[in-house]
Amino acid sequence: MSDATLHYTTQDPDDFAVQIADQIESFLVAVAEVAKGDEPGSAVPFLLLEVSQLMLAGGRLGAHEDILPDERYEPDLGPEQDVDELREKLARLLEPVDVYSEVFDPYEPRTAPVPARISDDLADVIADLRHGMAHYRAGRVTEALWWWQFSYFSNWGSTASATLRALHSVLAHIRLDQPLEELDGLDTDQALGDDTLEIEAGKVMVEEIAEPLGLRSAK
Repeated sequence: MSDATLHYTTQDPDDFAVQIADQIESFLVAVAEVAKGDEPGSAVPFLLLEVSQLMLAGGRLGAHEDILPDERYEPDLGPEQDVDELREKLARLLEPVDVYSEVFDPYEPRTAPVPARISDDLADVIADLRHGMAHYRAGRVTEALWWWQFSYFSNWGSTASATLRALHSVLAHIRLDQPLEELDGLDTDQALGDDTLEIEAGKVMVEEIAEPLGLRSAK
């Protein structure tokens, strides 16, 4: 969706709300395009770029003074747009590297790493962002900003930052010629102990990720 259809023509492009909405809309459109799977070889670096740019919007929201909604109760938005199809497309696209390990709260003593999925994380973030975008498109700009700021602190900020680290790790291993080893059956249904985080078999990364990205010649 272009800026002309997303914003009122009288809105100042330098306005904080307009800039945040533009960044969020750009992320929503970009991830939907990646999920189509037309260019699987560029999926990981492109997602890394998009999540990085989204985190800039999140940082601006986080640094902003508390935004208070105009109304005491949030207006009813009707049924939420389903993200399951997007989640499934991303899971298929990212299958070799979809599952990763994450520490939920770095300030919680002795917090054990937990398994997570990039596809789940992105779908979760998008659900939060779409919710605020529905308010924005309905002309409830303050409500949209309040929701994006609140959900940044309560959910999508930490989720997106964890996803960013995972995507960064994938590319770093490839570019530094340090192939990731197999996660040995790791899935999001199981808990992780310290020993489970030992990773082994880089052929998965080399064959299914590095070669399609054009970072290593196919044999």
